[in-house]
Amino acid sequence: MAGEEAWGMSESTPILEMRKINKHFPGVKALSDVDFRLFPGEVHAIMGQNGAGKSTLVKVLTGVYKQDSGEMLLEDRPIRPDSPLAAQKLGISTVYQEINLCPNLSVAENIFVGRQPLSLGRIDWGQLNRRAVEALKRLNVSVDVTQMLSSYSIAIQQMVAIVRVLDVSSRILILDEPTSSLDEAEVEQLFKVIRKLRDDGLAILFITHFLDQTYRISDRITILKNGEFVGEYRTETLPKLDLIARMLGKELSEFSFAMAGEDRKKESQKAGQDARSLLAVKDLGLRGAIAPFSLSLDEGDVLGLAGLLGSGRTEMARLIFGIDSANQGEILVKGRKTNIKAPRSAMLAGMGFCSEDRKSEGIFAELTVRENIVLALQGRKGTFRYIPKKKQLEIADELIKSLAIKTPGANNEAGQLSGGNQQKLMLARWLATNPIILILDEPTRGIDVGAKLEIMELILNLSRQGMGVIFISSEFEEVIRCSTRVAVLKDKVKIAELSGEQMSESNIMHTIAGGR
Repeated sequence: MAGEEAWGMSESTPILEMRKINKHFPGVKALSDVDFRLFPGEVHAIMGQNGAGKSTLVKVLTGVYKQDSGEMLLEDRPIRPDSPLAAQKLGISTVYQEINLCPNLSVAENIFVGRQPLSLGRIDWGQLNRRAVEALKRLNVSVDVTQMLSSYSIAIQQMVAIVRVLDVSSRILILDEPTSSLDEAEVEQLFKVIRKLRDDGLAILFITHFLDQTYRISDRITILKNGEFVGEYRTETLPKLDLIARMLGKELSEFSFAMAGEDRKKESQKAGQDARSLLAVKDLGLRGAIAPFSLSLDEGDVLGLAGLLGSGRTEMARLIFGIDSANQGEILVKGRKTNIKAPRSAMLAGMGFCSEDRKSEGIFAELTVRENIVLALQGRKGTFRYIPKKKQLEIADELIKSLAIKTPGANNEAGQLSGGNQQKLMLARWLATNPIILILDEPTRGIDVGAKLEIMELILNLSRQGMGVIFISSEFEEVIRCSTRVAVLKDKVKIAELSGEQMSESNIMHTIAGGR
């Protein structure tokens, strides 16, 4: 069995065992004979690409779905929760990526909502607040529990969500992408809490897309692929490259993204020698949002924007695409001055923009894949130049095939796609408009390693076809691998532009720190 080096070890009795779990949906085998074990006093990460079965397995465990076959044992006793509440009563609680709290209530009220201590038929506020302080002390968190939750950072809100579920139950804690909205300092604060809970004997199931975080916090890793169990491993015995290979079922060398960084640097030195200018931005700025900046983009160019959270990368992209209106500067497209005051103007000039927020600014989950793909094209043509449904299907089917979007068909709902395939769908929407310039804001955020490599492969292919791409990523390595040049931002200011041999993670960090 894969991972038998971990399964064969002498262990304490697992608090949870899931054996041969199967779950089918119409036309989809979501889980096939999946095994999973969780021990007291450990952080156990589940890794796999989008569509690997991670979420389905957790939903079976928490009673959202009923398994078709297989068994679950909690402390050697069979369980079959039929709802999240039933799972919670068994001691299995989940803190989701999107925190389900009430920002208009106090910290204490959020911890004990629905379970407030009463005195003479009324809420005992003194006892409520004292109990909240004591509960937070368990995590070494000290805040004013009478203040509105909205007055605290996302990291503190995560702690409050954890305290709330622990107050109800303290056997198994499931953390679903808990760090996706946190900066590095907040991540470390959360990890201190997780380590303390682990040391107190709590069993923690940790789901994340961040490899580095997995290796920093987890004791054990279970890998799933295409709904099947690949293996269970001690974290310290599983090198990162081996983890990636097992998740993908293929070698990294199969992706041109994995080519040596030196090859990309050579491309950057060649870029611009014979290429025509697609975009020239001169002293563009918006008071209070981003300082005036200049940049250029040639055919086949991938300009990476690198910087820390809040450095101004997204503000720069929004200004170029006309989402926000600049109060100074100018934009030239193919050498012609272009008045871009709104996204429609940018689209007519040949630009496309993929927002970092798939949910609120990207995918329309209730619309079909076909409708999502033709949305931008129809918007550019206008209301009165309707694209016939037959033509829509032709466009959608071609892009589904060329981008390898995994969907049963063009007329299926977009909300049913995995995160990585939703990201491809956003790309397909803009590629349908045949843009000459494509702006991608965090296209790899929140998706698994395999989907990231596929997206980056697409970016490189588009640049080789002559498209100009502006690529934003929080991962410096991704920026360097994909880009021919890198613009570095800090505190809403473009502070440098790197190319050729200058392009390295070390140089980017030194530039941000003020070293170069």
